[in-house]
Amino acid sequence: MTAPRHFLFLQGPHGPFLHRLARMLRAAGAQVWRVGFNAGDRAFWFGAPGYIPFRGKAEAWPDTFRDLVAQHGITDIVLYGDTRPIHAQAVAAAREMGLRIHVFEEGYMRPYWITYERGGTNGHSRLMDLSVDDMRTALARSDLDVLTPPAHWGDMRHHVFYGALYHWFVMFMNRDYRNFTRHRELPVGTEAWLYTKRLLLMPYIALDRRIATLRIRYGGFPYHLVLLQLEHDASFQKHSPFTRMEEFLQVVMDGFAKATPRHHHLVFKAHPLDNDRSPTKRIIRRLAREAGVQARVHYVRGGKLARLLDHARTAVTVNSTAAHQVLWRGIPLKVFGNAVYNKPEFVSDQALPDFFASSDRPDTRAYKDYRRFLLETSQVPGGFYSAGGRRQLMRQLIDMMLADADPYDTLAAGKAPPRQPLRIVK
Repeated sequence: MTAPRHFLFLQGPHGPFLHRLARMLRAAGAQVWRVGFNAGDRAFWFGAPGYIPFRGKAEAWPDTFRDLVAQHGITDIVLYGDTRPIHAQAVAAAREMGLRIHVFEEGYMRPYWITYERGGTNGHSRLMDLSVDDMRTALARSDLDVLTPPAHWGDMRHHVFYGALYHWFVMFMNRDYRNFTRHRELPVGTEAWLYTKRLLLMPYIALDRRIATLRIRYGGFPYHLVLLQLEHDASFQKHSPFTRMEEFLQVVMDGFAKATPRHHHLVFKAHPLDNDRSPTKRIIRRLAREAGVQARVHYVRGGKLARLLDHARTAVTVNSTAAHQVLWRGIPLKVFGNAVYNKPEFVSDQALPDFFASSDRPDTRAYKDYRRFLLETSQVPGGFYSAGGRRQLMRQLIDMMLADADPYDTLAAGKAPPRQPLRIVK
């Protein structure tokens, strides 16, 4: 008989996802414990068994982690994102101790998929070292139909709501966790207010976005699209050459002003969860004015990317996952950071001015093979934030986590189970 698995959960997405995942793992016969670092972690565990509060100082965490592994016979650790300090330290120790490391992240092809990998995600993913030819070899026994990516986030309101609620718990209920150190630089009160303001202003933001999008769609000019990210996001901070969004904006504005035909325009699209923690719009206006191109520069506050991609000439990003929609449409793409999709077959290596002036289209056949590979391995249908999305995840995640091999090795060995057809969840 297989020895029982003992899971230690660290921090997860805002909301009930980890609680629901633990319940399913227990139903499968596993033991589960959860380390809570603040009142938000505790609140979303809903009083389930196995909760372990960490109230010590940050420097005590690595030794505490090792003690917990030994005390509970931990075989697996589970976490969301692998770059925040408490996770990075745990992952390093877990590797030394030979533990399985289960890492969740927002879907590389979001919104109707989440990412599940072993060992690391984004710039730490095994995908960074896999070539398209490697993926084609692994796909030799697969006949999965290539699915069309949805055009919008399925559970945005749930995401914003749980983010606001989590930060309010941390702000008002955190007296038992006085040593808690956040991995983001903004005070928790500011973070809570920004999430709350975003929730309250959604109708105004939607109207502003619609007006800006209509001006672009009916402007009759060719344009280049810039896919913005959250400045504090791990992909931007840990897997790119930039530390501030303004640095990236400056590079793009200079490249556009230097070589792009004068009748072309530049469109900056904000991340759907941008809550104005950085004055991106003001920075763009100032840089455009200094470059003498202010009449040809536009800013759109989030929303559906598909409407803007329909007529875009090219797209530029640091390493946004939205680039998958760009590549799916065969639009030339320029990337500045480390990204799992940064493959020579479909991402340009031109200097930015040359890219804006004249760029080659990506190899769409290579991208479709790459996309099939992800859908057969690390991309799991469902979502972290809505009840329907979580239900759909549970149908596959538990078996994937209990499998001996990670999703990439499972497919290469020809043992990957058939995937369920994509269902739209609300």
